[in-house]
Amino acid sequence: MESKDNKRIDGDDKLVFETSEDVKVFPTFDSMNLKEDLLRGIYAFNFEKPSAIQQRSIVPMIKGRDVIAQAQSGTGKTATFSISILQNIDTAIRETQALVLSPTRELAQQIQTVCLALGDYMSVQCHACIGGTNVGEDIRKLEYGQHIVSGTPGRVFDMIRRRHLRPKRIKMLVLDEADEMLSKGFKEQIYDIYRHLAPSTQVVLVSATLPHDVLEMTTKFMTDPIRVLVKRDELTLEGIKQFFVAVDKEDWKFDTLCDLYDTLTITQAVIFCNTKKKVDELTQKMRDANFTVSSMHGDMPQKERDAIMNEFRQTKSRVLITTDVWARGIDVSQVSLVINYDLPINRENYIHRIGRSGRFGRKGVAINFVKQDDIRILRDIEQFYSTQIDEMPMNVADLV
Repeated sequence: MESKDNKRIDGDDKLVFETSEDVKVFPTFDSMNLKEDLLRGIYAFNFEKPSAIQQRSIVPMIKGRDVIAQAQSGTGKTATFSISILQNIDTAIRETQALVLSPTRELAQQIQTVCLALGDYMSVQCHACIGGTNVGEDIRKLEYGQHIVSGTPGRVFDMIRRRHLRPKRIKMLVLDEADEMLSKGFKEQIYDIYRHLAPSTQVVLVSATLPHDVLEMTTKFMTDPIRVLVKRDELTLEGIKQFFVAVDKEDWKFDTLCDLYDTLTITQAVIFCNTKKKVDELTQKMRDANFTVSSMHGDMPQKERDAIMNEFRQTKSRVLITTDVWARGIDVSQVSLVINYDLPINRENYIHRIGRSGRFGRKGVAINFVKQDDIRILRDIEQFYSTQIDEMPMNVADLV
């Protein structure tokens, strides 16, 4: 641990730095000296200004330093390491140069999506190497050559063991949701993978929460890491009022949403669904009932997504229905209402979604549609974030 004098608290975003040196802040993406094609991808992804964690972590990662980056969900951690990877890989060599490990298949796929989107102008190859998929397809993709592999530990280790994933060119290892990766049943698999990498491999740890025992463990495989840490009790949801609406059946959610429609259009609202299919279905149902809504998800062509985003930014459309993956790029100042039509599968995504409404200290309202079997998830979210979610009052329109 460094001396207390080296801690400094950044008033703006309550980041606590514990580093052996002062972390330089890069206020814009342009100031980071990134490749032109990567910058194009960043701006096309609707990122305008780097978040606090991006301002401090991207450049040290690019310089090859080991980094421990901790910040709340929705602050762009995925993009932080994705941008660093994309800056450092040589696309002329079609071999794996960066390996990202995640605890869930969904997360591994989401990281692949972000890497491909940000690297859209770089002809980058990124493969999601995850369990539950066709092994033959994995082998074919890896044999073709992938610059980045985003995967779950079991399948990744299997591919290394079978020599389809060749680690000799891997220069960066990222552990996403590192607390989960290092404290659960993945620990052994991660060490197995780590043993196959060159001793000089750069290691990056990323998480919203990093308990002390996990931080202690990092001394075994990290060299003098730069640490950018934000304390858990500061991951608050200040300024965002949270409510739930009990719905007996899935079908009742739609009626409830229609009842709320006038409230939604007072400012601007984002409605989250867990699947692209649900986004499409709900959008269609709303339009059939003569409500004006727009929708966006990862399967839409980039041009269409850009157009929808621009309309929403210019308040030409007031209600946006979307999924988690694309929530990351959305920061629209007028959004003061978020509806979780489906509760997020991953509680980390809760703060990430509803944080859309109260960006940078602005006020907001979040409404969660809760079926009987979702109550446990809701209570878990409350406990995890030390927050309270009350039943929605009649006058919710006055709060927005």
